[in-house]
Amino acid sequence: MKRNLASLLCLILLFGCQTESKLTFEPVQLQGENCEDCPRIDINIPNALDSSPISEAINRSLREEIISILSFTEDKDIDTPEKALQSFTESFKEVKTKFPDEVQWEAEIEGEVIYEDENIITILMNSYSFTGGAHGYASASYLNFDKKQGTELDNWDLFDDLEGLEAYAEAKFREQEKIPQDANINDTGFMFESDAFHLPNNIGYTIEGLKLIYNQYEVASYADGPIELVLPYSEINPYLKYKVKTE
Repeated sequence: MKRNLASLLCLILLFGCQTESKLTFEPVQLQGENCEDCPRIDINIPNALDSSPISEAINRSLREEIISILSFTEDKDIDTPEKALQSFTESFKEVKTKFPDEVQWEAEIEGEVIYEDENIITILMNSYSFTGGAHGYASASYLNFDKKQGTELDNWDLFDDLEGLEAYAEAKFREQEKIPQDANINDTGFMFESDAFHLPNNIGYTIEGLKLIYNQYEVASYADGPIELVLPYSEINPYLKYKVKTE
């Protein structure tokens, strides 16, 4: 009986530790004005609830992403998502006044926590915006954070061996896209600058592996859409600063 109680206590403590390592979020939704001459704006993001350095870093980065997507100017007074929504709305109304036939603008932003362990947390930001023209623009952005340091990470912060990871990624990219290993990287229609492979702007931790996303226009045409490559942790852990258990 004592052994069973001890086992149960260990399980409770283990579960408690695992729960404590996870950050707590609440969903936040922001929407634009509901009027005939207003753009359609719909934003859904997670909001970290506590006041720890990592939570503050996450919430600050999410705010900055929203402002960057919605703002057309370098106006430093636009320092909140709400002001960015208002700026986007006013820009559309101004264009609509000059060009009454202007099609309604749109902006959609979705944020989601897609990976978290004791060291790192990754948020995926999917956005779509239409501000006139032939088509809108969709993009995916990864935000990676060091939970213990409470800081957002740049891509190069993720690696102990950046050159090794890049060489491995190029080999896998060529294999996936059926580009001969000894051929020019652009031989099949890609548009890598200087005919040399490079990592994308967006790299993030996911359950499946480290995911690389080349957004539209980054290395291919708009019609080709985003190009994704997933690198399994079991093969790239030697290159990573934040290694992932694969057992």
